[in-house]
Amino acid sequence: EKKKVVMRHEAKPDGTLANGLVFFDMTSAPGEDAIDGVKVDQQGNLYVSGPGGLWVISPAGKHLGTIIAPKHPHNMAWGDEDGKTLYLCARSGLYRMRLNIPGIRPAMAIRK
Repeated sequence: EKKKVVMRHEAKPDGTLANGLVFFDMTSAPGEDAIDGVKVDQQGNLYVSGPGGLWVISPAGKHLGTIIAPKHPHNMAWGDEDGKTLYLCARSGLYRMRLNIPGIRPAMAIRK
């Protein structure tokens, strides 16, 4: 059986990864959809494209819920000026949804 896990790693100063641990395991979830896109909101919640939809996982590793789209999303991007719109990319569609928590966009991480 294929493992469907989200891993957590220590990022070393030289950019390499170490000490990989399973952060969240989706292996028992029905469906063949692979774990693909991952995004993070400003509260540290993960949005992970996984079996059956878009899984929302807390920073503590608790499954908060699964967002079901008309087609399975494989990747996503935060958008709009306030960062509260999540665009979901599927093989045959593009969907958007408004959320209460803004996401962390790549440009935000660089501005430190």
